[in-house]
Amino acid sequence: MHTPFQPSEQVWATLEAMNEASHRGQPFFFILDFELQEGVFAPEPLQHHDGSLFFNFPTAKTPDPIGTKGTLTLTPSPEAPERYAERFDIIHQGLMRGDSFLTNLTIRTPIETEASLADIYLSSEATYRVLLPGRFVSFSPECFVKLQGDELATHPMKGTIDARILDAAEKLRADYKEGCEHHTIVDLMRNDLSRVAERVRVERFKYLTELTTSRGPLLQMSSEVVGRIDRSALRLGDLLLELLPAGSISGAPKGATLELIRSAEGAPRGFYTGVWGYFDGERLDTAVLIRYLEYEAETGRYYYRSGGGITINSQAEDEWRECLQKIYIPQ
Repeated sequence: MHTPFQPSEQVWATLEAMNEASHRGQPFFFILDFELQEGVFAPEPLQHHDGSLFFNFPTAKTPDPIGTKGTLTLTPSPEAPERYAERFDIIHQGLMRGDSFLTNLTIRTPIETEASLADIYLSSEATYRVLLPGRFVSFSPECFVKLQGDELATHPMKGTIDARILDAAEKLRADYKEGCEHHTIVDLMRNDLSRVAERVRVERFKYLTELTTSRGPLLQMSSEVVGRIDRSALRLGDLLLELLPAGSISGAPKGATLELIRSAEGAPRGFYTGVWGYFDGERLDTAVLIRYLEYEAETGRYYYRSGGGITINSQAEDEWRECLQKIYIPQ
């Protein structure tokens, strides 16, 4: 086991259920939180849907929840740039010491909205959507890993720019700071995949996709890394555990970087930046839990989670603004 976290008993049980189902070729849906302390496992979720979770993947979807679809408003109350700068300084000092080459720093922003989690799920558009009623909704553009046949692929995503900027694509590809982040994550994910797959290679590098959001269009930069696995004794729980946490939302090297994240963020992330996926009996498709809005039952408040990669060349104010730019509902 290479993961820096010690899974809880519940997560071990979730992973073992994933192992058994994948070995039998039984469909299932799963969610694993970032710190590997909480897991959700739903066998045959399309045949036995009980309303305890909802998802919409390219390969499958559950019935929709009861809610209202429409244009929604999110009103954030972000932490002061001075508070963010304190978190940033912890990360930057670690980068200066050489503890990390890249660290993903995230914040939790209180949100005012009249919408329910079900409304937000129904109103959002994304490659991957999930709703855990009473807990959170995520509308993620980022694939974690896909398995089709014996090919295992990952799509690390690093680099964002407002698509309305003149020559946005060229500026994003040429940006030194974004380029450093992207190269680091591609190298990390190539190394991660090499632990579970053979003949690992970069298939596509720095390709761009455009997202339509409630705050305007964004361009995001991704790469594709692929390898081959032996499916003769498929155990997807074990396979995914070797790859967690996802490199794009932790950093490199993982162990020391996660220590920096704990110091700077000061609280567990929970399901935010965890992973979730659907196995149809043959193919696996998984995503990273980003673009994420959670409900805190104790306070009755909503919080939006967002973040970005920090390198030695990053500036605190720019990174704070990027976190706020990422508070949106894709439509």
